[in-house]
Amino acid sequence: MTEQGRIALVTGGSRGIGRAIALRLAADGARVAVNSVTRTDAAEEVVHAIGKQGSSGLALQADITRSEDVAAMFQRLQDQWGPVEILVNNAGIISDSLVIRMTDEAWDSVVDIHMRGTFLCTRLGVRDMLRNRWGRVINIGSVVGIGGNAGQSNYSAAKAGIIGFTRAVAKEVATRNITVNYIAPGYVTTDIVEGLTKEQKERILQRVPMGRFGTPQEIAGFVAYIASEATGYITGQVMCIDGGMAIS
Repeated sequence: MTEQGRIALVTGGSRGIGRAIALRLAADGARVAVNSVTRTDAAEEVVHAIGKQGSSGLALQADITRSEDVAAMFQRLQDQWGPVEILVNNAGIISDSLVIRMTDEAWDSVVDIHMRGTFLCTRLGVRDMLRNRWGRVINIGSVVGIGGNAGQSNYSAAKAGIIGFTRAVAKEVATRNITVNYIAPGYVTTDIVEGLTKEQKERILQRVPMGRFGTPQEIAGFVAYIASEATGYITGQVMCIDGGMAIS
C-alpha cells in the first residue's frame, strides 16, 4: 500500500511493534531507516531482514530526547537517501509505579522519550514534508492515553499529551498534503506482555471483548495503510487497535 520508494523513518524500530512496522513498510516498497539508541545489533538485524525482502534499510543510532542527536540522524538520512516522507514516532519506554511512589527520574524519562522525542522528530520531519508538499506523520500511542491505567500515570500522561500534539500539528500542516495521526494499540504480544504472569494476562483479557492480545503485525498493517496514498483525507485522528478495549 505504501508508494514505491518512499523514505520512511521508524523510531524505536529494533524490536516489537517498531520492528514489525519497519518490515511491513519495507515489504510495501518503502526505504526504511530504523532508529534505536542502544539496541544497535537488533537494528542492524532488522535492516538485514529488510534487505532480504528486496528493499533498502538503514540503521540510525540516536537518542531522540537530544536535539543534536535527532539533527544528526535526519542529516544522515538526508545524505543517504533524501528527506523523510513517512515518520513513525514509535520509540518509548515504561517505568511503572503508583504516583505516590513515583520518582522524578521515572516521570522525566518516560515523558521525555515519548513527548520530547515525538516533538523533536516531528519538528524536523515536517520541515522536509512541507518543502515536498507531501508527508505522513504517524504517532504510536496507547489506549492508556485515552482511559488511563493505574500505576502508569507518567506513561498515560505522555501518551495523552501526544494526542493533543497530533491534533495541533495536523491543523498546522493540513494544507500541504501532510497527515498527522495517532494510533492507539491495546495489549500487544511484545516482550512486555510476554513477561506478565498468567494471572495478569487473564485479568487483562477480561477487559478485551475479542478475548485475545493483538499482534505487532496487526498494528504494522494499519500503519502501512495510514502511510499510503489511499488515506490522504484522514488527519488528526485517534485510531484504536485494541480488540474493543476502548468500548468495553
